Amino acid sequence: MALTAAVLLVPLAAACGSGKADGEQPGSGAVSAEQPVTGVRWNVDSVTVDGTTHRAPSGAHVEIEDGRAAGSYGCNNFTARAAVEGDSIRFSDARSTRMACPGRPMDFERALAGTLTDGTLHTEVKGTTLTLATADGDQVRLSGQ
Repeated sequence: MALTAAVLLVPLAAACGSGKADGEQPGSGAVSAEQPVTGVRWNVDSVTVDGTTHRAPSGAHVEIEDGRAAGSYGCNNFTARAAVEGDSIRFSDARSTRMACPGRPMDFERALAGTLTDGTLHTEVKGTTLTLATADGDQVRLSGQ
């Protein structure tokens, strides 16, 4: 099923993680026992696509629990299936509201949705920070509550 939003029709696919600037592989270690990926409301801080970082609007978040993900791109809400295996996560069967939100950054929503649906994402948890990385080097940075 395709992700549907006002300007988004992004199919879900599978891919691998990416390297960080210092050569370290995001998600190269197991998910931290102190801060698991699931059961946490992760606030989206930023999305980096093709080397350009986009700051998240207030309210952008994702929660992953019991094989499901739900959240907000900043204006539109979304749900998806979420398969977490070790230091990887894959979102599938995503659905989104299709609101046009005046004054909201729809470019950010496209960047976030595209990155989350880029297939299998490698995860790295450091303290209360989660990084999701695609095979192409795009990243989503999130903070836990």
